[in-house]
Amino acid sequence: MLSTLPRRSCTRLLTSRTAPCLSHSRLPHPVLVPSTTPASARTFLSWFKSKGKFPSAANSQPQGAPAAPLLSEDDLFHPFSQSPFPAIRARGEAIRQLAPCPVCATAHAHDGVHAHTAAQPKAVAFECPDCGWPTHCSEEHWAADAEHEKYCSRLREVNEDEHDLRSGRRMREFELPGAQDTEAAISFANWDVFWYTREFPSMDSERSRRHASKILTYPVTIGSVLHQFSNLTLSNQRLTPEGSRSLAALRTNLHVPPGAPETPEAAATKPQMRIFILGARAESALPPHVWEQLCLLFPSALFHLYFIGPQVSLPKPASELNRRPTKSTASSETASTSSEASASASSTSESTERTATPPEEQAPEEEKPVYVPNVYQPPTPAPIMRLKRTRSSIEQYGVPSYTVPYTPQLTITGMQANYMDVHAQFQETLDPYTDCFFLFSPGFGFPSPDSTNPETGEPYLQVASPTEWGPVLPLLLASKCPVFVTGFSPADVERDVKSLSTAPEVAGEFDWVITPGPNAFGSEKWEVADFDPRVMVKTNWGVWGIRGKRREVRERSSWLPL
Repeated sequence: MLSTLPRRSCTRLLTSRTAPCLSHSRLPHPVLVPSTTPASARTFLSWFKSKGKFPSAANSQPQGAPAAPLLSEDDLFHPFSQSPFPAIRARGEAIRQLAPCPVCATAHAHDGVHAHTAAQPKAVAFECPDCGWPTHCSEEHWAADAEHEKYCSRLREVNEDEHDLRSGRRMREFELPGAQDTEAAISFANWDVFWYTREFPSMDSERSRRHASKILTYPVTIGSVLHQFSNLTLSNQRLTPEGSRSLAALRTNLHVPPGAPETPEAAATKPQMRIFILGARAESALPPHVWEQLCLLFPSALFHLYFIGPQVSLPKPASELNRRPTKSTASSETASTSSEASASASSTSESTERTATPPEEQAPEEEKPVYVPNVYQPPTPAPIMRLKRTRSSIEQYGVPSYTVPYTPQLTITGMQANYMDVHAQFQETLDPYTDCFFLFSPGFGFPSPDSTNPETGEPYLQVASPTEWGPVLPLLLASKCPVFVTGFSPADVERDVKSLSTAPEVAGEFDWVITPGPNAFGSEKWEVADFDPRVMVKTNWGVWGIRGKRREVRERSSWLPL
């Protein structure tokens, strides 16, 4: 066949690499091909078209040429109050209203101010010239704080990262690869080896690593736990013997038998793999092509992702798709860039850019807030884009929900409800061979803001709270499906693990699948709390897993004693 093709076609055929599952962001920029028609020639039908005005200087740039970045690479540092982006300026104002001065708080604690005296520390107002964040109430307290130097470099790093996301440059780290070569193995040792074996674009800077790890931490964490080449093994004592049994059951439907090629055709006879992500927040707002990276790790498997939680992001209503923006909205959208949209789509549970109000409750001319502060409980992410095949599923599940058959290999369903409201629809079909649960930073060990123990008067821990995880965990353990949990810091992982021993119907009723420890595919970007810039965490820092306890039943051969 190759001998019958022209030489140029043979070269293109041998060197081309097909990537059928690339997202829209991976499509190459349009190339301007010189026309074969002379410039002065006009076709017959063009005589009936009116001639347009001469193009202005602003429109003289070719359509295929990329737009110039708003900020250069050496101009990313800006104090929050002087930032060219409204969202960052609004975040600085929110921090000034919420964060206390650390020097004032320390002075009040040491001086022992009387209870009747107004001993509240002052709010931050002075911006550190080194990191650009509002950190102290005055310049004198900033100069007197010796502890600030320990985390100032991290704050400056986050400052530059936020400006870089909105700078308007081409974000090559967000250009995700397509299908994996069937003869190339993927390594899950760490981010660097994974990006290399998965053929990602080269991460030339630490900032690119932070951006890429932030949006990929959710799908790659799931893939690294379930994959047969996972870095969590019996040899490094992260995988237990009971966990090896559970993952072996799941991997029978995720992979093909040894020696067979990992091809999409092998999925024709396999059941669909269902992954329930409970308490979903920012992960439900990720673009579907980011979650498609999970499917590309398992070419011979079918996936159905369920985002379940009261803060799940739903698609925009169909009535808003054709609505023309107001003047105020248009001006704000002009200031934002495509990189800012990528930043808000990939924001974690600790940092969210915007919230949305249902159209029936929103006034026609009411403006959406530029930034909603993150105070203890993250706000609901902004509505996601409605795709062509998005359909409502409220008739099927009885709660606000949607379903998107994104590709033949991936289906996504989102439900804005508590898991207890929809568990009855799944409890009879849960299977340890095809189903598993993931809980990203659930906060088991934090006190409940809604329920209080009537005997002690203290709030329940969320793992035992009747309004949060208390009735959910026993149901998950009863299904015998593995439950994988992540935490945003070593203290958070330890707090969640210790809370299991105090939860009724949970303590002593589970086996370890994965022992608590670091997650090699956690986000490398620091997330800063608005109520105190000294509080910084990393999304999915650690991971561990449990499963309902199995009790072996042995058959007694004879009732008579020997």
